[in-house]
Amino acid sequence: MTASNLARRPLLVGALGLLGLSGAARAQQMDIGRASAFIEGTGRDLVAAINADGPVPQRRDRVGAILRRAVDVEGVGRFILGRWWRTASPQQQQEYLRLFEEVLIRNLSSRFGEYQGLTFTLGRSQARTEEDVLVSTIVERAGSPAFGLDWRVAEVGGQPKVVDVIAEGTSLRLTTRSEYSSVITRSGNDVQALLTAMRRQITQLAAREGT
Repeated sequence: MTASNLARRPLLVGALGLLGLSGAARAQQMDIGRASAFIEGTGRDLVAAINADGPVPQRRDRVGAILRRAVDVEGVGRFILGRWWRTASPQQQQEYLRLFEEVLIRNLSSRFGEYQGLTFTLGRSQARTEEDVLVSTIVERAGSPAFGLDWRVAEVGGQPKVVDVIAEGTSLRLTTRSEYSSVITRSGNDVQALLTAMRRQITQLAAREGT
């Protein structure tokens, strides 16, 4: 995996694959009913924003706002950077988290914000550990095959947050962590190479959105 590959990932891997789970985030017990209600509400909000009337950029902004509330962006980002977090300078850590949030929100909101006619169905919920719950959902769009997404939810700062997404049995947080690490190691263990790749990806996403 090279730096340039980061901008060419498919919908599930490229967007939802950016979600992760930090060890610090898993400090509180997660109630199954609370996790299910959280995903049901988040899904309802996303579908309403996506299916609303109005221009695509406006729908993207609404989707982005929902995602910022729903996802543990900082914990996710630190988990995905993994051991390289400790080797990064404070300035690199700060820039990485800023870039990571922008990549995550732009990627998800630009893709989902363009789609209308989505439906979101809640499935089974089960505890994975005492600290996180797996909530299964089915996402459907007219003219396209339905697909399943399993959302891992944990308590973060007293609030339920999305900390991972599993598509077709694959934990996408681990995929993204491996890819980010590959970019760094192939560049001589240089975290700056990943930051450069992320800035390039943001530029390409912005160009695609026309912003």
